Amino acid sequence: MRLRSLLFVPGDRPERFGKAAASGADAVILDLEDAVTADAKPAARAAVRDWLGTPAGVARFVRINPIETPFVADDLDALVGVLPDAIMVPKAEGAATITLLDAMLHERGLANVKLLPIATETPAAMFQLGSYAAVADRLTGLTWGAEDLPAAIGAATSRNDDGSYTAPYELARSLTLFGAGAAGVAAIDTVFPALNDAAGLAAYAARAARDGFTGMMALHPSQVAPINAAFTPDADAVERARAIVAAFAANPGAGALRVDGRMVDAPHLKQARRILSFGG
Repeated sequence: MRLRSLLFVPGDRPERFGKAAASGADAVILDLEDAVTADAKPAARAAVRDWLGTPAGVARFVRINPIETPFVADDLDALVGVLPDAIMVPKAEGAATITLLDAMLHERGLANVKLLPIATETPAAMFQLGSYAAVADRLTGLTWGAEDLPAAIGAATSRNDDGSYTAPYELARSLTLFGAGAAGVAAIDTVFPALNDAAGLAAYAARAARDGFTGMMALHPSQVAPINAAFTPDADAVERARAIVAAFAANPGAGALRVDGRMVDAPHLKQARRILSFGG
């Protein structure tokens, strides 16, 4: 499953589901957590269940409520028989959370549904990012958030005046990237909240792709196309990747080669194959 763009839509706004599906996003995240008040959660579950029961032409994820809340059992009950493509797990605290949730999923016949943990929303979660490798077979990726963690520790903000992250949240972002790499799953960057800042979004998404993230979450359909563009290798990158792969195929015993005047070796070959798996 390719996950360049994952678009959030509130679970209690079924009139937006079709627009989200038509946005070009690789996945739509139907939110039963933060976007839905407690009183609206029953109606949201019903709307999500109804939509999951019909074809949509897009991968559909469901963000449930945290496993320690009284809402999660009803969230999972609503998914029985309709099988979303994945479940987003908020407030995840490493492999232990995935193991606990797995038991709840098994009870409901949902054991094969993949999971996407939001891996940095509590202080304890920060110390568990390396543990996801032990449950990698249950994951479709790993992502992070920059809002709940500062609230949990009493920080005024997660960002500097220019919009960049302060040091603690750069650490959270980096550890998510490395945790995903250790688990061998997709690394999904967090949302860009400034909906009217197209240039800022493009720069943020380009940075994420440069750093090794494979996709990014979105808050509005207008953000989908720029995100998809950032995580789709351009023609020059694909052409160079093909040249590197072809050079090593023609010289299978070589440890390093010259391609277009530059020395390349095993890490470059690995990256070239990764680029071709995305866009070539």
